[in-house]
Amino acid sequence: MYLIFFGYGFASLIPSGSSTGSYLHFLTPGIMAFNAVMAGAVAGGILWADRRYGMLAQLLVQPFTRTEYLFGIMLTSLLLGLGGAALMLVIASLLIGVSTLTILGALAAFGAIALGSVFFGSLLLWIAALVKSNNAYNSIQILVLFFVDFASTVFYQNTSSLPYPIQILMWANPLTYIANTARGGYFGTLSTNDGIEMILLAAETVIVLVLATRAYLRSDVSME
Repeated sequence: MYLIFFGYGFASLIPSGSSTGSYLHFLTPGIMAFNAVMAGAVAGGILWADRRYGMLAQLLVQPFTRTEYLFGIMLTSLLLGLGGAALMLVIASLLIGVSTLTILGALAAFGAIALGSVFFGSLLLWIAALVKSNNAYNSIQILVLFFVDFASTVFYQNTSSLPYPIQILMWANPLTYIANTARGGYFGTLSTNDGIEMILLAAETVIVLVLATRAYLRSDVSME
């Protein structure tokens, strides 16, 4: 839906020098990258729902440890992020033609999405472990999704024509790193900056994963 409505809708606002197809090509890797955020939201939602309805307590009665449960959630986030990105690529190929994506480009794009899925999965898991109010969790999650989505390079480039505070927000946004690398891999224009951004994202992912793990291991298994 993002690709169809945003793709064709935004293309109609682009000056006559650009074509609809070119913007759809630009948007495709951005939406592929955004799957990392959506996968992370699912990971946080799983923990929140399992604690709220007592499912985590029931699971831990079985021969499972809390660490194994955590690993299962992160694996779910990873698979959803990669699967959603692959599906997005297939749909885009049907709409705008087969991409010239190379093996190296695919590895870079899907590697960035995999790392991003772990990052946002850890971030939302951290929030789910700390927050005890359903309304608070939902509000925070919506705010996070809204911010990282639109304050990133998913839909548009970060150019000097943007207000400077927005430029800063976009460069500080981990989704920008994922979208830039996915777009570089998609178009075969990977650069040193993409490598630096992936190093930054990897460091941020390790930090957030550690914080999420500590908060989760200390949290109650049930809201009751």
